[in-house]
Amino acid sequence: MKYFKWISLAVACVFMLSFNSPGYKIGDIAADFYLKNVDGNMVSLRNYTDAKGFIVIFTCNHCPYSKAYEERINALNRKFAPEGFPVIAINPNNPDVQPEDSYDKMIERSREKNFTFPYLIDEGQQVYPKYGATKTPHVYVLLKTPKGPEVKYIGAIDDNHADPKQVKTHFVRDAVNALIEGREIEIKETKAIGCSIKV
Repeated sequence: MKYFKWISLAVACVFMLSFNSPGYKIGDIAADFYLKNVDGNMVSLRNYTDAKGFIVIFTCNHCPYSKAYEERINALNRKFAPEGFPVIAINPNNPDVQPEDSYDKMIERSREKNFTFPYLIDEGQQVYPKYGATKTPHVYVLLKTPKGPEVKYIGAIDDNHADPKQVKTHFVRDAVNALIEGREIEIKETKAIGCSIKV
């Protein structure tokens, strides 16, 4: 009987762990990073002394979902960077697996699409696992607090990747507006839709 109880406990623990996804949850404090931008400079969150928070987006060159959102990401940065919430885009993919996501190709893409935000490469793929990003694009809205940048929203940019004119809910826009206005975010987490991160 005692043996059976130990087996049952072990099975329950494994079951619980299987549903405990890694990465940040709402309310967690995000660690800083130090990554190379397409302009050759190194970027970290601490560089942004006047920021109130950040829109961190894991994205890439090749993914059709990422491509569909490029102009909307530009628009988010144009709208919210002046209000203290700049976009910081990070390419998490392994360029050996997906050559289109190489650093040189990132530079080309940034110039071609006139990115208004930093586009960083996660060399060694050290940053995206800490966040728990699984897709491109995958968004984390952070708010500066005395303890550090707190995760306030995780998930998709909006509810329609295919057609921006058909979007009904602008998840990221609504979340950042709520933070700026001092309101509670209504939708704090959604499912990121996109391509899997290439490791």
